[in-house]
Amino acid sequence: MLPWNVELAGRLDRAVISSDLLRDNPLGDPYERPVWVYLPPGYDDDTDTRYPTVYVIQGLTGHLGMWANRSPFQQPFIETADAVFASGRAPGCVVVYVDAWTAYGGSQFVDSPGTGAYHSYLCDEVVPWVDARYRTINHRDSRAISGKSSGGFGAMITPMLRPDLFGALATHAGDTLYEYCYLSEFPKAARALRDHDHDILRWWEDFRSRTPFSRPGDQSLLVALVSSACFSADPDGTPRLPFDPRTGVLRPEIWQRWLDWDPVRMVDRYADAVRSLRAVWIDAGTRDEWYLDLGAEAFRAELGRVGVPDERIHLELFDGGHGGIDHRYPLALAWLAQRLAR
Repeated sequence: MLPWNVELAGRLDRAVISSDLLRDNPLGDPYERPVWVYLPPGYDDDTDTRYPTVYVIQGLTGHLGMWANRSPFQQPFIETADAVFASGRAPGCVVVYVDAWTAYGGSQFVDSPGTGAYHSYLCDEVVPWVDARYRTINHRDSRAISGKSSGGFGAMITPMLRPDLFGALATHAGDTLYEYCYLSEFPKAARALRDHDHDILRWWEDFRSRTPFSRPGDQSLLVALVSSACFSADPDGTPRLPFDPRTGVLRPEIWQRWLDWDPVRMVDRYADAVRSLRAVWIDAGTRDEWYLDLGAEAFRAELGRVGVPDERIHLELFDGGHGGIDHRYPLALAWLAQRLAR
């Protein structure tokens, strides 16, 4: 595996979207956002053909530029996605890489007074922007969304909330079954807050003043802060922790606000939207550190319970943990591309 960029068979456009919805967001993050649009081989040769679209969203602390990162003996997803179409393993799709970074390191792709209108930005600004500029098929049966971890969460909930736009998804170790993936982090965070007068915003000031992730507890506290800002912020944007910062005791009314965003629990509320999905790819590692393999099994079981046919669902558990899963992305992309309407 050569450690240099390869020439794509397709083309990657890099552009900037000026977002009205993100203007004046509560964290003061940029409202001009990069977007990358991959066009498959043949797009520039046949000016009449229209293509399905797959939107790709990132995990927590991920940002758009990381899709181009090259690890030893591995190709970045832009190149492995290109290979899916260049090899003929699947018919061509437009692939859109979306940025939803915030100062806290992520947005969970929801609308929140603590971070901004990132779900609406994706659905009401990015999708129309792409459809207006590229030869896409503007129909929900020809549009999918894919992501890992927090991006996998976003991929699960977006077709539930906007079935008019998205008819398929791929979730790689997506956040779900919150009593396992989040609850175990709360006592770690409460312990770490002892050094910050039990105030997570004091920790945040300290975190920003030094090398990130240089002290024990940083990861648990960042997850708690980002998720609180997204799932349980006050109307003025103040993040509210779902546990007492001194004792770690759950605050049931705030914790319930988190549980309301658990994709496993959301299936019942959005059963009609879920039943309309034409393709659902689900995967996780058998040793996922946040037990998202169990979440994957639970999500798949809920889909079946409300009536999604087995032939529309692919569940696969891979040996491994939460990281090092890039090889799964092109597998899901090819599977989706074969099932989107053309």
